[in-house]
Amino acid sequence: MNQSRLDRYSDLLTAGIVALIIVLILIPLSPLILDLLVVFNFALSLLVMLVTMYAQEPLHFSVFPTLLLLTTVFRLAINIAMTRQILVNANAGSMVSAFGNFVISGNLVVGLVVFFIIVIVQFVVITSGANRVAEVAARFTLDAMPGKQMSIDADLNAGIITEEEARRRREEVAREADFYGAMDGASKFVKGDAIAAIVVVFVNLLGGLAVGAFQKGMDLGAAVQTYSLLTIGAGLVIQVPALLVSTATGVIITRAAAEANLGSDLSRQLLRQPRALQVGAGIIGLLALLPGLPKVPLLVMALGTYGVSLVMRREAQEAVPEEELEEETGVPRTREEVMELVQVDPMELELGYDLIPLVDPASGSDFMDRVVLLRRQIALELGIVVPPIRLRDNLSLPPNQYRILIRGSEVARGELQVEGLLALNPGELETTLPGIPTTEPAFGLPALWIGKEMADAAKAAGYTVVDPASVLLTHLTETIRRHAGELLSRQDTQALLDLVKRENPVVVEELVPSQLTMGEVHRVLQRLLEEGIPIRDLVTILEVLGDRSRLTRDVDLLAEYVRHALARTITQKYLAEDGTLQVITLDPSLERLMADSVQQVGGEMILALDPAVTERFVSRLANVVEEAARGGVQPVLLCSTSVRRFLRRMVSRIMPQLPVISYDEVAPGVEVRSLGMVDLGEQAPTAVQ
Repeated sequence: MNQSRLDRYSDLLTAGIVALIIVLILIPLSPLILDLLVVFNFALSLLVMLVTMYAQEPLHFSVFPTLLLLTTVFRLAINIAMTRQILVNANAGSMVSAFGNFVISGNLVVGLVVFFIIVIVQFVVITSGANRVAEVAARFTLDAMPGKQMSIDADLNAGIITEEEARRRREEVAREADFYGAMDGASKFVKGDAIAAIVVVFVNLLGGLAVGAFQKGMDLGAAVQTYSLLTIGAGLVIQVPALLVSTATGVIITRAAAEANLGSDLSRQLLRQPRALQVGAGIIGLLALLPGLPKVPLLVMALGTYGVSLVMRREAQEAVPEEELEEETGVPRTREEVMELVQVDPMELELGYDLIPLVDPASGSDFMDRVVLLRRQIALELGIVVPPIRLRDNLSLPPNQYRILIRGSEVARGELQVEGLLALNPGELETTLPGIPTTEPAFGLPALWIGKEMADAAKAAGYTVVDPASVLLTHLTETIRRHAGELLSRQDTQALLDLVKRENPVVVEELVPSQLTMGEVHRVLQRLLEEGIPIRDLVTILEVLGDRSRLTRDVDLLAEYVRHALARTITQKYLAEDGTLQVITLDPSLERLMADSVQQVGGEMILALDPAVTERFVSRLANVVEEAARGGVQPVLLCSTSVRRFLRRMVSRIMPQLPVISYDEVAPGVEVRSLGMVDLGEQAPTAVQ
């Protein structure tokens, strides 16, 4: 509760600090208030220093550049306020007097020397070093940005990371560049602060002597004693916090390769080598034997170092390194590692050893970029986002083979000749080419693997020549199209609904979950994708589901209603080049027989045709489809709505490429041309009861 209140009023607190800085510069303050401000400055500087030590990454303290500016201006404002009090009242508070007396200890020269040493150390060593590191870090970070972005894109295309992780990494790269760029500028404030501190010391000292001797009537010795004490005290109460902030600046910039907080990294990396500690203890012990050197402190340090080495050696022997444990047992150690083993990637492409150069960007391959375009193409075509495709090398495969897996199961396999080209015969070409006969993996067409030197001859003969990477990409594309329903998960469905909800919230809120569950909507979309129906028009799909789900919750029947609403989309998908829809129809008696044969078995509606009738129907349908294919036509099987889904289920097992649509799915105004009618050739039998 306190934290939330602090967050709520943090903007007012920040504005108050800025207003306080203005007050410090313009309005005289009492010594008591100056003491409070000095203590606050100490506490703030110490807090900044500690936070930088505990930050594991620079971006964990990304506000540091702005905070550095504010603390610098705040210190300068306090310095101005103390200068005013020193010159006017010869009193800048008890903190200033205490620091001055403590450092001077009755000797003005010692006090000045100590103060200037602190200023020189801060200016020459810490501030200059932090400034240089900030410049180099900013330059290298900006130069490395394109490479990091390309690495993220490569990991995303390979399926190593998700799109959300890629987006997070890109934002982190941008934030890192902004941080180091800001630190490069902010470090200049620290350098200017150190210069200003030296100037203010001379102003306080010389101005104080002039005011004390000429305005207040003090003798020269008393003026020197009074104003030198105040000047050194004021300089110290400002420079000690400045030293802390300068050190914090160097720490935060140099924490680029940190694994934990600074204390943990120092203890692990400085003390992890017991032998180095023992050698160091021996050298320190030998120094104690030299004449003239103090033996007690050297021996104490040697024994202490040796003792630490024994403790570290004992811990190293008792604890088996995690890497060795994993190598020896081969068994995952943590629950997280076990969970990684049971996870299944939505889609994987496994390659034999010889095929790795086809997809490796280091070999000059643009396959990853083409996969990005493929995912974009599928999104525009089907309305789904293809999950990242993980690429793996599989030594158990033959060197020139590959296989495509969906959720861990193989769905396609092919073979490529890396040094050859695939020549496809688009028709009945009589010209023969020397090559290795094969079958094109995506569509099962006869083809030849030919040498690259024969590419021109093959094209002149009428062959279509394709490189191996294009063959692989085409096979991958067709596999995604055929299994789009499997690739769509419920999480993907939720993401699609969220996208619709941004512009059409009523459509989603009316349907889910009051009328249909997310699972039922997901299954309807899967039914559409299984037959290659795009789901890009989600608004129409959800509106139909909202209307029809009041009548039925049967997923298959709901999918049919959606198909009717998508008639234009479905018809457009199957139109021939001349704009006609070329179809194969069913004999009315055969269609009635099928409608009468629909039965409910185990809660599911199925088409229960007699096996002999089914065999005769499939044979005649295959003859009509083959005759249409010889004429260069890809036909569509047209039937009534009552039997379409059952007929599609039966036909898909034998002719998966044959679309089956209903009369209600033909858009108005489209010319339908019949290529033939399928019948049983005799009196149709009655339905099986």
